[in-house]
Amino acid sequence: MSSISKALFFIAVLYFSSLSASAENENPGLVMNYYKDSCPQAEEIIKEQVQLLYKRHKNTAFSWLRNIFHDCFVESCDASLLLDSTRRMLSEKETDRSFGMRNFRYIETIKEALERECPGVVSCSDILVLSARDGIVALGGPYIPLKTGRRDGRKSRADILEQHLPDHNESMSVVLERFANIGIDTPGVVALLGSHSVGRTHCVKLVHRLYPEVDPSLNPDHVQHMLHKCPDPIPDPKAVQYVRNDRGTPMKLDNYYYRNILDNKGLLIVDHQLATDKRTKPFVKKMAKSQDYFFKEFAKAITILSENNPLTGTKGEIRKQCNLANKMH
Repeated sequence: MSSISKALFFIAVLYFSSLSASAENENPGLVMNYYKDSCPQAEEIIKEQVQLLYKRHKNTAFSWLRNIFHDCFVESCDASLLLDSTRRMLSEKETDRSFGMRNFRYIETIKEALERECPGVVSCSDILVLSARDGIVALGGPYIPLKTGRRDGRKSRADILEQHLPDHNESMSVVLERFANIGIDTPGVVALLGSHSVGRTHCVKLVHRLYPEVDPSLNPDHVQHMLHKCPDPIPDPKAVQYVRNDRGTPMKLDNYYYRNILDNKGLLIVDHQLATDKRTKPFVKKMAKSQDYFFKEFAKAITILSENNPLTGTKGEIRKQCNLANKMH
């Protein structure tokens, strides 16, 4: 190769290297502390708002945890869950599967605080993920370092929700398959369902285990409490009738859930299956014995969930309001 050819080759290599480097800079994907330059206070503002809201409204912490599951599981972690319905599009929030979800307006409270500090910088999808992280801590769970840099989707995924989101009445095979589709293994499934350690289950979700006959697999001591809380085979939709998922520590994310389901006190079919299926029972037993093991697997699973197919770089947008795509303004 002549010296001129070598020089041209070298220039070509430099040119393509710079192209690939600029492409990487344009779309760096998710990284730790993505807003360190564009909005250095972003994560601290979210944390402060989550703590403030938790002091005023304890149930916000359950909402943050539920949000990350319902949003990130359905194809992409892009805050599509937060969009309102339009004339052309049904919101995910208004589907039957989102029954009982609330506190979406407080995501807007966090967004407004961020907009005052750094207008148009922090995405609603990152707010959703980081509020879940800080909500988990408020409930006594582990602090989970999560990456940021997501951008917001422009459309609801209500039409494909059922294809992705596992239901509490489905077989354990279907549940495991749905989680495996986004990279979460069996111990991760068992750990994520440990979220049922906190919050409550509405009677409408569990009356089929009580009426017309009581499910014989339920612990008889627990049945009396369930019947007291859910006295009607067809609950009044306007009445807020529910059973606490864990009567002992209802506001704490801990491993009591696993002890309860091994004692046949699981409220939902999926809880019962988790404690009896040969694929999941060994991990239930291990988590019932060790909260550290539960937290380790829980943190791993939340991390995978939060990184499911995000929009980054130039994809999507940074919404001005979390309930509306920008074109609606």
